[in-house]
Amino acid sequence: DHIQNSFIQRSFSPRNPREEKMAETAGKVISCRAYVAWKAGEDLKLETIQVEPPKQGEVRIKIVATAVCHTDAYTLSGQDSEGLFPCILGHEGAGVVESLGPGLDPDCDLKVGDAVIPLYTAECRKCKFCLSKKTNLCQAVRATQGQGAMPDGTSRFSCNGTKIYHYMGCSTFAEYTVVSQYSVAKIRADAPLDKVCLLGCGITTGVGAVRNTCKVEKGATVAVWGLGAVGLAVVHGAQLAGASRIIGIDLNPKKEKIAREFGITDFENPKNYEGTGKSFQSILVDKYDGGFDYTFECVGNVNTMRQALEACHKGWGVSCIVGVAPSGTEISTRP
Repeated sequence: DHIQNSFIQRSFSPRNPREEKMAETAGKVISCRAYVAWKAGEDLKLETIQVEPPKQGEVRIKIVATAVCHTDAYTLSGQDSEGLFPCILGHEGAGVVESLGPGLDPDCDLKVGDAVIPLYTAECRKCKFCLSKKTNLCQAVRATQGQGAMPDGTSRFSCNGTKIYHYMGCSTFAEYTVVSQYSVAKIRADAPLDKVCLLGCGITTGVGAVRNTCKVEKGATVAVWGLGAVGLAVVHGAQLAGASRIIGIDLNPKKEKIAREFGITDFENPKNYEGTGKSFQSILVDKYDGGFDYTFECVGNVNTMRQALEACHKGWGVSCIVGVAPSGTEISTRP
């Protein structure tokens, strides 16, 4: 609500940088607007901030479009153990390269004017994580990113002399941001930035969980807990993979319609089974022939995580936890 209230009150005016000549701002401090989260639990405040030029191995981006992810609200709520304030939230954005810092890698093909998506999970393509072909959890900038800083340990944002922390290496709730060269994905010049900004998190998280993490095969059965943006992306990924049956699970019956448009074959509401004396997961196992080949938890609740795990088919079922549980909570299950 704190994010929604802020964005309802004011919004950035729409601009198309491809129709503008890029301003001669390279090497200069830029003053622009940004929604600043000053304290946990408070509405974002529209401020004029100063954005420093990119330093060694960095890129400054003019943000054209940004989406709001539940993780932004989670951090603003104060439950995020890595949450730092004041900061500029936002990690689902798209924009255009405004300027490049010195010392970029020789194989960096970015240039001023390129359409790009900031990445909250960097890709240096050199560390053992990137080279493992088992994960994309690049560690090139992870330590400083978690501290709300750029790789050199400092911030490029300030407001009236006060340092503002970066967020998830992106900070897309600003008209300009600075990111690591490893935290940028160059995209097609004709990509609609107001749509592809979702590729910065929600869509790639959901589809990637299906295609890359679990490698769901054709004919598999899939169940998805939580039919928000990420859950719908999982549903879409399962449909693309050729899953034979996709069960969508949510407490909100109004989500069934759009979920069916994305590809679910069945819809289950746990509320419909209250008072039966049986756990929801045991009901699913009985109803769906022993459980599911793959389950995906996209809520961020330790109780639904347990449901998803225990609803997997005996012997080969795989459960993928996508949601982020509140800090300090623990998942439990029967041995």
